[in-house]
Amino acid sequence: MKTHDFYYDLPPELIAQTPLERRDASRLLVLDRETGARTHRQFHDLPRLLRPGDCLIMNDSRVLPARLLGSRVRPDGTLGGACEILLLIDRGENTWECLVRPGKKLRPGARVSFGGELTAEIVGEAEGGNRLVRFTYEGIFLEVLERLGRMPLPPYIKAELQDRERYQTVYARVSGSAAAPTAGLHFTRELMEQVRAMGVEIGYVTLHVGLGTFRPVKEEEVEGHDMHSEYCVLPQETADLINRTKASGGRVICVGTTSCRTVESWAGEDGRMEARAGWTNIFIYPGYRFKVLDGLITNFHLPESTLIMLVSALAGREQVLAAYEEAVRERYRFFSFGDAMMIC
Repeated sequence: MKTHDFYYDLPPELIAQTPLERRDASRLLVLDRETGARTHRQFHDLPRLLRPGDCLIMNDSRVLPARLLGSRVRPDGTLGGACEILLLIDRGENTWECLVRPGKKLRPGARVSFGGELTAEIVGEAEGGNRLVRFTYEGIFLEVLERLGRMPLPPYIKAELQDRERYQTVYARVSGSAAAPTAGLHFTRELMEQVRAMGVEIGYVTLHVGLGTFRPVKEEEVEGHDMHSEYCVLPQETADLINRTKASGGRVICVGTTSCRTVESWAGEDGRMEARAGWTNIFIYPGYRFKVLDGLITNFHLPESTLIMLVSALAGREQVLAAYEEAVRERYRFFSFGDAMMIC
C-alpha cells in the first residue's frame, strides 16, 4: 500500500486559521461507511444522528501551554540570543524531553532564562535530536507554565490565537498534550447535555497527544512507517461503559482519532475492555480489523497522514477520498479549527 494512495489536493485557503465564534456551528459531513452515502449537516445536529443506548468516548487530555520563549544565558550570566523550547514528554525529576530552537546553540550544558521566574539547562540529547531539559522554578510547574507558556499551535496555523481556551475542549481536565484532540473542539456543554438527555452516555479516556501526530509519513510504503508512541489511559468506568453498550446493542462512537487509538489499543481480541494505562504506538490503516469502534467523529486530516489512513481503515480509502473531494468542492474548512466528519 503506497503512501501516495492517501493524497488529495487541498487549496491552502481552506485551511482554517481561526475557530468559529460558536463551537457547534461548524459543518458536519456524515458518511455512511456501508453505502458510501454522504449528507451535509451542522454539528449541532449531532443528537439527531445518535440513538439512545449509544455511547460517546472522548479524550479529556488538556493541552499544555508548552511553547516557551526565552534567552540563552552566556557563561558570564548575561543574556544572549532568543530561543524557543517546546515541551513534549515529562521524563520526571523536573526534566522534559523537548524540541529546541536554535538546535546548534542549545547543546548539553547550555542554559536558558525565561524572564527570571523559570530557568532551564540542557542536560542531554534524546532520540531524533530532541533535548532533555531540566527546569528550575519556585512553586508549581503547571502554574508557572500557565503564566509563561504559549499554546503550541500546529505549523499550518499562522494566525495568532486570541483566546487560548479555544484550543481546548470544554471537557479537558488532564494536562499533558502538545496538541489538542481537535474533534472534541466542536462540543459545547449544552450540546453534551442534550446528548445525555436523549439516553447517550459519555465516557472519557486520556491520550496525551504528541507532535508526532503532525509528522509526515516519509516511507513510500505505508507499512514501513514507524509510528510515534503516546501515553494513554482507559479508566475502569469507561471500560465498563463500553462493555455495557456493546452488550445491549448500542454503538461505541469515538470522538477523535485519539479516543479511537486508545480504545483499540486496549481492547481484547473479543472486544472486551478492561482498565489499562501505558504507551501505545498502534498504527491503524486499511486492513485493520476494529475490535470495538462502531463510529467516529473526526476532523478533516492532512493528505498522506497517519490520521487519514486511520479514517480510511474504517470507511474505505475510496469512500473517504471521495468524501474529502466533495468537502473541498463544498468549501469545508479543514484541519484543527475546521469542520467535522461523522462516519457511522
